[in-house]
Amino acid sequence: MPAYQIIISIFLIILSALLTVVILLQQNREAGLSGAITGAADSFLGKNKRRSAEAKLAQITKIVAICFFSLALIASVLITLFS
Repeated sequence: MPAYQIIISIFLIILSALLTVVILLQQNREAGLSGAITGAADSFLGKNKRRSAEAKLAQITKIVAICFFSLALIASVLITLFS
């Protein structure tokens, strides 16, 4: 196995683990409807803090997912070309 395949495989494993962790860190969105029905209210600061953390996690998820799929596409093209 060539060195570039090993390096790409290692990066794909790292990115897949990172993507899994970032997705699992995101909060469940189903709680919003039950909170609205039961009348649960958060303070203004609590809502904004959660939104900013959720927004950062969503942005990180998008970046890691794009990197993962781009690297997977590059790996498949390289393997096809050099095999």
